[in-house]
Amino acid sequence: MNYLALLSAIAVFAFCISPGDCRAQSGRPNIVVIVADDLGYADIGPYGSTDIPTPNLDKFARDGIRFTDAYVSGPYCSPTRAGLLTGKYPQRFGHEYNILPRSVADAHSEVGLPLTESTIADRLKAAGYSTAVFGKWHLGTAPRFHPMSRGFEEFFGFTDGAHSYMSPKITDRNPLYEGRKPVAEPAYLTDVLADRAVEYVKRKRTQPFFLYLAFNAVHTPLEATDKYLKRFAHIRDETRRTYAAMLSAMDDGIGRTLDALDDNTIVFFFSDNGGPTFAGGTNGSNNAPLRGSKRTSWEGGVRVPFIVKWKGRLRPATTYTHPVIQLDVLPTALAAAGIKFNAKTFDGVDLLPFLNRKRSGRPHDSLYWRTGGIMGIRNGDWKLLRMSDEAFREPPFVITDHTQLELYNLKDDISETKNLASTNPKKLKELAADWTRWTKTLAKPGWTPPAARPAGQ
Repeated sequence: MNYLALLSAIAVFAFCISPGDCRAQSGRPNIVVIVADDLGYADIGPYGSTDIPTPNLDKFARDGIRFTDAYVSGPYCSPTRAGLLTGKYPQRFGHEYNILPRSVADAHSEVGLPLTESTIADRLKAAGYSTAVFGKWHLGTAPRFHPMSRGFEEFFGFTDGAHSYMSPKITDRNPLYEGRKPVAEPAYLTDVLADRAVEYVKRKRTQPFFLYLAFNAVHTPLEATDKYLKRFAHIRDETRRTYAAMLSAMDDGIGRTLDALDDNTIVFFFSDNGGPTFAGGTNGSNNAPLRGSKRTSWEGGVRVPFIVKWKGRLRPATTYTHPVIQLDVLPTALAAAGIKFNAKTFDGVDLLPFLNRKRSGRPHDSLYWRTGGIMGIRNGDWKLLRMSDEAFREPPFVITDHTQLELYNLKDDISETKNLASTNPKKLKELAADWTRWTKTLAKPGWTPPAARPAGQ
């Protein structure tokens, strides 16, 4: 080290009150991604909840940026997570469908996020970040798909798509794992995941870290402790009451996690898809004013709450109205960390220039969806979609039948009640052609789910 560099290092150290302050002054932010599971669009305060208080998420939104038009790349849990971790439409590499529980589809025990794909954890670990995931994985149960084989140094959680919140047993089919070892955990799982996150944050004060906190709340099974149920004794509907208790527990956990972080941390929060409000599968969620639910390409399936905070770097108490997607998290996080990347590698984009008002316009010209026979595209205020009973058959690569298509102007009709397909044939054909161009660049699905699908999966 030369003389001037030595003096600079001494000066920085002299003004560091704690090791965490020194890390913060280095300019490398911590990166935290918090994901809720099956959260209803209208079920937290920043998005209009009236019966479930979420004070910690309310404060998070006041301290950060709330997105009104944020989406995920699929109407199901697993494809959304594959897109999050890769920054790409998961359909590009065959991750089009959910991975079903091993108790339902044994063949699915051998599928997962393709090993050809690098994850955000791979990239950040290579850049010197510590990496951890606590909670739901749902990207493959075989050892080669395990989180600790995909860039994460620490893991506590489960690899399947759902888990009991209050089961202390080590099950053969879907255990909780401490690293790669099955463990028993008698405490309420939502509380435990938050405890793990807080402990990890405190332990990693002196180095930059990437924490992926993947709550399974508020996914079924509907289970809550008396501590949280007592808060909602006034809600008569039992399903809604338990859902509210589960969400309140998650809000508490998010608050404790946020309180443990230092200022030089960029935090993302979103839900993996809309709430399941369909008959036989509802968890008690509310997607109002959006139409549809999880498993659909209507807004209620793919538009989700989305909040980002980075104190001192992003303007607080801000609302952002241009469409974004969860694929944007990876390139935004890499840019925040100062890691160079080829933007063409990803379908997501770095949002920081748009959020800091250094770039105008929309981050995306169009956003796209395909889940078998279900399709969708949003371009500007226009959205074209198709819902099909053949959603889980071979997907179309060309749209030849326009009779099932629905066209909406979301600026005027956020609830998708006025199908304009018959009165705007030119716009319909334009968007159908755009979607067709996109879908021709995708891979065939890597697996096909069986006809029988458990409710809520």
